[in-house]
Amino acid sequence: MAALQESEELAGGQDSILEPLCFPEQLSGSVSLASSSDCLVSCVLCSHSAPLSDKDQLLKHLVLDHKLVIADIKLIADFPKYMLYWKKRFTEQPITDFCSVIKTNSEGPAELQENYFLLCDILPEDRILREQLQQKRLEEVLEQQQKERDDTSFQRTCIFCNEDFTGNRSVLLNHMAREHSFSIGLPDNIVYCTEFLDALERKLDNMQCLYCEKIFRDKTTLKDHMRKKQHRRINANNHDYDRFYVINYLELGKTWEEVLSEDDRELLEDNDDDWSDWQAHPVCAVCLFCEQQEENMEKICIHMQEAHKFDLHNLKTELNLKFYQQVKLVNYIRRELHQCRCYGCRTKLETKEEVVQHMMEAGHVMQIPEISHWDQPQYYFPTYENDALLTALSDSESESEGADHSSDVPVFPEDISNLKAIKQNSVLNKLLKDQGSSS
Repeated sequence: MAALQESEELAGGQDSILEPLCFPEQLSGSVSLASSSDCLVSCVLCSHSAPLSDKDQLLKHLVLDHKLVIADIKLIADFPKYMLYWKKRFTEQPITDFCSVIKTNSEGPAELQENYFLLCDILPEDRILREQLQQKRLEEVLEQQQKERDDTSFQRTCIFCNEDFTGNRSVLLNHMAREHSFSIGLPDNIVYCTEFLDALERKLDNMQCLYCEKIFRDKTTLKDHMRKKQHRRINANNHDYDRFYVINYLELGKTWEEVLSEDDRELLEDNDDDWSDWQAHPVCAVCLFCEQQEENMEKICIHMQEAHKFDLHNLKTELNLKFYQQVKLVNYIRRELHQCRCYGCRTKLETKEEVVQHMMEAGHVMQIPEISHWDQPQYYFPTYENDALLTALSDSESESEGADHSSDVPVFPEDISNLKAIKQNSVLNKLLKDQGSSS
């Protein structure tokens, strides 16, 4: 979901964050069709337009000029058609009929409050539109794939040995796998094959390794490197190649790795309660001030305290922060540092590293602004979409409930109004009398 900005930041026009950020180690590439980047995309609320290649500027225009935020942009299969559809719908009905309205600075003065409009797939009409665009894209990809599979006029030179091949593309791909130990997968799983081979050939012409993408001084050195390092293959983590594989078009928002990781056989098994093969994937929390990662909250807090003099636990105790207030504070700090601004004195510098150094030298690390400044609805939205630190936060109330209460607590019976009657009617009393008479 797109992150919203404060009103004074929006006025400047340079601090806008159009989508949630991601930490580099977990970036995932988006899949897109091989479409013309010169295609013009029109704004849904005015006559402004921009090339598809400059989509970010159009999104910035929507946020700054119209206060409109579109969620999950990268999951929209055909962005120009998506915008064209909503441009027509917004001329028919008010925008509030389709969008959620989010008021920023809700507890501040009326003149500083602003309404933002969120367009997302929570709206059934938007969800159906996204699904239809995805289905249409899949149909186009499958049609293109079938054309390439049936094409017998394919003609190309091998990128390794300069041997010419004509006929079907599978002849060349099988040759590269057999003679050069270079396989990009089964021919039937590939789409836009010519563009794929063009991209690989450009890398080799630039003396660049296809796997590690290092650049070498000549082709002989490059070939020796790829042979010795066994780099005659493409890097599966390079998501630039995703659009050349049909599997990446099957499910919206899922890469081939995620699709392959799903085992459909589990749906046919009855023992759904068997979790013996469950493997938890460790999620690392990233420091607020640097790139340091730790596997749990305790370690990352110790690092921030020792390296940056920032004590999150102390802040939580002093300010009596509830869970969602902690979330807002973390998102606020992330936002300020991403925009290279000190949250203590509002000084703006060139880089995040300079800001952290300034804060350490000026003693602004623990100088948190007034709670009314950051305890605002817009900071419910994460600055980094995959911020594991947010999931590791704990609620003070839940911690106190789980504390060890070892003190003696008196326990009272439900009814102590007539203790004498209870003693007389007790079964134990009767048993004692019977035992005394028998002895």
